[in-house]
Amino acid sequence: MVNKQKNDMHNDDIETIVDTDTADVNDIELDESEATDANKIKTLRGKLLVAEARNRDLLEDSQRTKADFLNARRRLEEERLRDKERAAVTHIERLLPLCDSFFLAMQDKTALEASDPKWRRGIEGTYAQLKGIMDSYGIIAHDPTGEDFDPLKHEALSMIKVANPEENNKIITVIQQGYEQKRGDASELIRPARVTVGEME
Repeated sequence: MVNKQKNDMHNDDIETIVDTDTADVNDIELDESEATDANKIKTLRGKLLVAEARNRDLLEDSQRTKADFLNARRRLEEERLRDKERAAVTHIERLLPLCDSFFLAMQDKTALEASDPKWRRGIEGTYAQLKGIMDSYGIIAHDPTGEDFDPLKHEALSMIKVANPEENNKIITVIQQGYEQKRGDASELIRPARVTVGEME
């Protein structure tokens, strides 16, 4: 507020009066504004902490979901591989009677040599194709003649009395070959060899 007072005709003195009420109000408003800003900052910091915690939770959920997905995909691939292997074993088991027939036919060398050469070449060619299929599956035929009898690998169909002690518990004849499948360093028995076993009198 400004008051003008005349002391002289030529000079005007200006007296400035400071309104102390207005200054106090401005200080109060400034204090309130600072307090409001501090509350807003505090509120925003609280919201930021909540958002960061939520973000961490979402990230952990995302990582768990990704890990679950990768594990499920790995299990599915392993199951597909096992299904493929089971299908191959089923296919092999269907071919075994044919392998047995060829094995018996090829054992009779006298009949083979007496047969027509063209027919014999046809039989040998067909047997070679069958053997190629079995080889592609890693199938190995096992003729355990003369080996020790092993109930885990062999199926004894009969016992034969023997006089020689060295033939005791040995495989004397093979009625059906055994088959195993090689997979890398491991092997799995597909069918045990059916055999006769020597037994001391």
